[in-house]
Amino acid sequence: MELYDGPTPISDDELRRRLSDKHGLICVLNDRITAGVLDAAPHLKVVANIAVGFDNIDIAAARSRNVIVTNTPDVLTNATAELTWALILSLTRRVTEGDRLVRRKGWKGWTLDFMLGTELRGKQLGIIGRGRIGRAVGEKAPAFGMDVVFAARGGRSAPDLRELSLDELLISSDVVSIHTPMTPENRHLIDRKALARMKRTAFLINTARGPIVDEEALAWALQERLIAGAALDVYEREPDVFPALLEMENVVLAPHLGSATRETRTAMIELAVKNVLAVVQGRPALTPVS
Repeated sequence: MELYDGPTPISDDELRRRLSDKHGLICVLNDRITAGVLDAAPHLKVVANIAVGFDNIDIAAARSRNVIVTNTPDVLTNATAELTWALILSLTRRVTEGDRLVRRKGWKGWTLDFMLGTELRGKQLGIIGRGRIGRAVGEKAPAFGMDVVFAARGGRSAPDLRELSLDELLISSDVVSIHTPMTPENRHLIDRKALARMKRTAFLINTARGPIVDEEALAWALQERLIAGAALDVYEREPDVFPALLEMENVVLAPHLGSATRETRTAMIELAVKNVLAVVQGRPALTPVS
């Protein structure tokens, strides 16, 4: 067994070298498991990704080489849903903006109309993504008095959910929260056209994958006051952030904290290890990527 614990993501060359005689790999979302990497690992049987998403892995290349790919669903659902609500509340009630103001000694005392935010009660939460995390976020909405709608996409309906077309959701929602997987079709799903459809009083939240939102378009929409604010936990070119977003007070920026609780990260690691052990011992994987 080998453990890479360097301060930066493992390089492609080093990953290939280390995998040359390995039967299993446990990786994280910023490890790129390409066809070339798989070619360098002729004995590899399983790639266990410590994440729900698996856009960092060439699934087709793995399947063609009989390499099983697994992920870590379920165990991070609640943590990511909680983080989503933390971002919603921080943005709509201007918590992080106020924190920055206090720290730079810009607060001069209480006044009646100072830093007024937006209440959630009676507002509509639009969720893009009907998977475990999107549903978990929606389940918490009644506690804040919000109505929930989901985007109907992909030609499939979910009878247990209130659904609107993506266009209708963007037009009518007060908060839009993204929880859809990163696929080629979803790249820049939220672009200038989508942002221009949103209410000028609406807020955008992204805790899914960065490239789903066109960050340059988001900066434009905020500068033009087409939407009221945004909160991001993921970015197009992590860890880099589109520079204009860094200067905006109505933007909350978190460093990819969706699953970052001790309980959840421990559970994710344990599930990844169990998946590897199962496959190398000839048993079915617990959570294979279909």
